Amino acid sequence: MPASRPVDVLTLRQARRIALGAQGLDRPRPPPGTAITMRHLQQVVMRTGLLQIDSVNVLARAHLMPLYSRLGAYDPALLDRASGTAPRRLVEYWGHMASYVPPSTYRLLEWRQRQYRTEAWGAISGVELAHSGVVAEIRDVIAARGPMTASEVHELYAADHPRTTTEWGWNWTVAKRALEFLFFTGEVTSARRNAAFERCYDLTTRVLPPDVLAAPPIADDDAVRALVEISARAHGVGSIRCLADYFRLRQGPARRAVDELVELGVLLPVRVTGWDREAFWHADARRPRAATARTLLSPFDPLVFERRRLEELFGMHYRIEIYVPAAQRVHGYYVLPFLVGEMLVARVDLKADRSARVLRVLAAHREEGAPPRMPVELAAELRELAGWLGMDDVVVAAPRRGDLAADLSAALRA
Repeated sequence: MPASRPVDVLTLRQARRIALGAQGLDRPRPPPGTAITMRHLQQVVMRTGLLQIDSVNVLARAHLMPLYSRLGAYDPALLDRASGTAPRRLVEYWGHMASYVPPSTYRLLEWRQRQYRTEAWGAISGVELAHSGVVAEIRDVIAARGPMTASEVHELYAADHPRTTTEWGWNWTVAKRALEFLFFTGEVTSARRNAAFERCYDLTTRVLPPDVLAAPPIADDDAVRALVEISARAHGVGSIRCLADYFRLRQGPARRAVDELVELGVLLPVRVTGWDREAFWHADARRPRAATARTLLSPFDPLVFERRRLEELFGMHYRIEIYVPAAQRVHGYYVLPFLVGEMLVARVDLKADRSARVLRVLAAHREEGAPPRMPVELAAELRELAGWLGMDDVVVAAPRRGDLAADLSAALRA
């Protein structure tokens, strides 16, 4: 990059639209009734780079919602097929936490597998020494029997290693920790998820597509640089912290990767009005003149991963309050920001009451500057979401919580 090149300057509005364009959130979803295909799903994943996985199912599982936010009503079986049948278009690994990633991106994350002693947390990295015999046996069992869940593997070792209630974390059994060690180091992966959303572990060599398996190993520096570029495409514009956080990279390697991408002309330095740190945007980033989408975003949507960026671009101070005691929550348990155009105008705490077939709004709060018509827009959006979830009605819970709850309830009745 020549030193004389002037640094681009973006206003917050321009940066906001670039961020939305990079995530495919600048345009309306396909019209209701559109047949959503695997091609649509792959286009979303190409933009986002990954789909975060989380087991919380109070509304819909985390990996399902970003696709809905961008595609509208689609058949979740598409995602099951993409991740659970050959040739797989998505596989699981530690990307931005547990994530679905394209198989080619899985290969870019193999440096993390090689560095498991420093990259994995103690309950996993210590398994090799504490239970090396069990690890070897489980590796052989999976090789012989094919896909197995952690509970199925545990049954084989329950007598020697019973489940305890006193150990670290999620009370993982020895079998589960051994499986997670093999998963982290890349020897096994998830062949599919069962109806209970349990991983069915199999040898990675039997899950990745043959052409991906046949590709040569990727050097650590090359892999990190490629991951940062994927992150930059998904951001459109972001800081070093943003670009590193997307795949949970350390700042030092991410910084080196950014410098190299700037030298190659892939990333361009930019100043964003109001930001107090250096930023970069992808040379191929779209610059939408307007943003016209309307959609709800899950707490695990890639647009909201990096909270400081979200607040600076959209003015929303957002935190997930799942692990906050109920009495101390400000906005609710599972709160979704509501995007209209280029603004986040509200947030709603939602729960799918599947037994009653009702989408319940437990709390609703408006954001500063929300337009007067916003409750009507949100009511329409909630009805569409309820239809996709198989709910028959949308109900604002009593007592109403939040300064938007009364207006939203009226809009739903109308």
